[in-house]
Amino acid sequence: MEPGCDGLRGGAMTRVWKGFSTYTVIGIGSTLIHWQLFFVLRAAFDASQALGNFLAFCAAASFSFYANAIFTFAMPVSLGRYLMFMICMGGLSVVVGGAADRWHLPGIVTVVVFSLTSLVVGFLISKWLVFRVHES
Repeated sequence: MEPGCDGLRGGAMTRVWKGFSTYTVIGIGSTLIHWQLFFVLRAAFDASQALGNFLAFCAAASFSFYANAIFTFAMPVSLGRYLMFMICMGGLSVVVGGAADRWHLPGIVTVVVFSLTSLVVGFLISKWLVFRVHES
């Protein structure tokens, strides 16, 4: 192995995941909001998992979007960024909830799978698409 190769590769990986710890902390708060609303919608309103997951996601993701714009990515919020984030991640929530409905999975599986998937996918979408810094 050539000297310095690990450093170059490590530096690139560090840049990719920069901000992930802050994103994760905000994600914990968002997850608490999501899970509570999901189970209330399921129990109190007999919502399907797809609908419950999507509505709970919308509330939690709105919090997450604004907190991450300010604290993780230091970017101004905009309607365009918000809609892009909500469409991408909302689609993921519907897919996960729909699969859970189709396979008759327990609600806890739905929220755990979505939470873990959205942590990584959401961070990458936020970093590379929603809050991307345009180089001039």
